[in-house]
Amino acid sequence: MGKVARGIRQGLEEAVAYSKGQADPKAYRVHVPTTIDVKAIRARLGMTQEEFAARFGFSVNTLRHWEQGLRQPEGPTRAYLLVIDRAPKAVQKALQAA
Repeated sequence: MGKVARGIRQGLEEAVAYSKGQADPKAYRVHVPTTIDVKAIRARLGMTQEEFAARFGFSVNTLRHWEQGLRQPEGPTRAYLLVIDRAPKAVQKALQAA
């Protein structure tokens, strides 16, 4: 088996172990990007600024500042935006249930 195949196999085995709760959680780190393109996320969802802000709990003014590059979201907010980008329906479902 080649090096690439071994790496893929190891990654899959680690993912399965992690999903079953058999992995050491200290061995895994969450990667949150230092910058995030909020406007691109909103555009992919086809929402206006007002819709996006209302749907996900942001103020419209804050959203505008992010999109204009006047401010950057802080760490936890970047993580939340990343989840919105990757799984918007899951976030919406979770927020509706709250």
